[in-house]
Amino acid sequence: MRATLFADGAARGNPGPAGSGALLLDETGKPIAELTLSLGHATNNVAEYRALILGLEEARRLGIEQIDVRMDSLLVVRQMQGLWKIKHPGLRPLALRAGALLAQFGQRTIEHIPREENSRADRLANRAIDEAAP
Repeated sequence: MRATLFADGAARGNPGPAGSGALLLDETGKPIAELTLSLGHATNNVAEYRALILGLEEARRLGIEQIDVRMDSLLVVRQMQGLWKIKHPGLRPLALRAGALLAQFGQRTIEHIPREENSRADRLANRAIDEAAP
């Protein structure tokens, strides 16, 4: 089974209240999972990585074998493609986890998309922040 993962992270204040959102779609474009994760206080880049991990873990749990990842975080996409170095020590363990998860899929792609094309995952990330607010 093949799926497309749209993942996004958000932080209000950067760092600030943060959340991650992930949307998995089947091959016909039908949603098979909508995920949110409140992160407390974090940076936007941490939230982006956590969104990717959240979606990849769910895809593995669902038995998806092939994944196409779409994110508007150029940093995460280029680091996962091996084109940019992971300089921030706080991102290294997240990048290693995301890379290990990606490697578990028989076929995989990861592509940068414009922010406008990632609005559903963005809404999920912001919902995670809103639902955690006091």
